Amino acid sequence: MQEILNAPDSIPQDVLDKADCVVVLPSVLKAAFIVGGSYGRGVMTCRGGKDFHGKWGAPTMMALEGGSAGLQIGGQATDFVLLMMNSRSAAGVLASKVKLGGDASAAAGPVGRTASAETDATMRAEILSYSRARGAFAGVSLDGSTLRPDNDANKSLYGKKIEAKEIVLDGTVKAPPSAATLLETLQKASPVNKSKP
Repeated sequence: MQEILNAPDSIPQDVLDKADCVVVLPSVLKAAFIVGGSYGRGVMTCRGGKDFHGKWGAPTMMALEGGSAGLQIGGQATDFVLLMMNSRSAAGVLASKVKLGGDASAAAGPVGRTASAETDATMRAEILSYSRARGAFAGVSLDGSTLRPDNDANKSLYGKKIEAKEIVLDGTVKAPPSAATLLETLQKASPVNKSKP
């Protein structure tokens, strides 16, 4: 997250300041030979409070899974950052798996420090996606992939069985020490939610 935020053509401040939640999925693996697929695990954190206007809170573990068909060959590891731009997208992802581009509208996020969140695509999209690739690949997008809570990983992280929505929406657990750097980075980068409650 630090590397992405420090990049020259990064997530625009205006966009980050209107996000309710952030999902970080490092090294999502994509591989294809005729039929393609992707798989990655990461973390989701949301601003606290009923209207998502508090400080960044305890994270929940997430999984991204997807597939595509067509003439493809290649492989790639990509870092993704997904911004949940409203409470509906956040609540949907926390409750069950969500198909990107289907259950929740998704769009490629604008880039550049001065880009605005007020473009047509970002006004309508519930989820904005950003990526950083290490290697060449073509033919796979996040549309059609599913994003879901990884409750097995949550059990490993928190030491007990706990649902994603309990962690994020109910605030039933404190953030583990391993999440401190991520939460500090986000709090420093975007301390206030500037979207309308």
